[in-house]
Amino acid sequence: MGKKNRRKNGPAARAADSTRPGERPDAPTPPKPRRAVVPFVARPFEGLPGESDWVALREVVPSAVAPVTTTAEYGSREVQIVSLLPDLLPALHRADGVVQVALQTVGGSGDASRDIAHALLAALELEPGEALGSLDAPEPGPRLQDVLDLSGGFEVEVLSDFGYWLAPGQDSDPEIAGALDSANELIVPTQPVAVPDGETDLGTAYWCRMNGKEFLRWSVPQEDEATLDALARVHARRESELEEGARLIGAFRTCGVLIPVWELVRGTEADELPDAVAAMAEKLQAAFATTDALSPQERRARAGLISRQVNLR
Repeated sequence: MGKKNRRKNGPAARAADSTRPGERPDAPTPPKPRRAVVPFVARPFEGLPGESDWVALREVVPSAVAPVTTTAEYGSREVQIVSLLPDLLPALHRADGVVQVALQTVGGSGDASRDIAHALLAALELEPGEALGSLDAPEPGPRLQDVLDLSGGFEVEVLSDFGYWLAPGQDSDPEIAGALDSANELIVPTQPVAVPDGETDLGTAYWCRMNGKEFLRWSVPQEDEATLDALARVHARRESELEEGARLIGAFRTCGVLIPVWELVRGTEADELPDAVAAMAEKLQAAFATTDALSPQERRARAGLISRQVNLR
């Protein structure tokens, strides 16, 4: 093959033939548009009624449900917020028409409120009996604070099993009933303990039993650093025991708030705790109201609490 034919039929010639009119053969491929990223929100449930319960259902309560309603803009639809769905599904539309959206899921963006709103809006499009599989990471868009009617409160019902996964009568299927029984065997018994109202919203406390021990996990809907200061003031005065023998062992830090944890006297039941919780709430109210700088002793107490905190997610 001569040089002339090589120029005509070689790779460069074929590349030139494949270009569109007016396009340079060596023109770079236009870059794909970058996907918009959801901004990180450290405290995603702030502004929602019952912030402490949203956090607790996402992190420490295994089985619970709460009804919510979307705004008129989003159809005024009734939705059931739940702690957990089978296989960590983000949402499902039960056969009886109940739309359920889970708080305990995997993945997501930097804003849990946007993630859950994204799943909720997708779930509204499901047919009865359909489940929502994994979702792509959402782009910026409406959050729960935009999608939900915030005048209705957030009334949580803590349950002892995962029966809410199924529509009435659906447990007659032996395979489904067996899977539900297996999940129920692993559940951590949990019950709410009421926290008295006060000038500072102190949220909700939850008693639980794990590995033969009892604990109180108290979800406090205040900025995490402020709660840490308040706990340090109480701890420095040697008043952080919930009751005799029930010691403060640390805290979970999650969703921009703290969940202090007390290990209770062995065998303590949830119905024995209201008086102790009320007494601790009074101490915390006073600590939150204090605006003085932390004393050296309180700073040492604060450092000790930080060393015993666990960051979730």
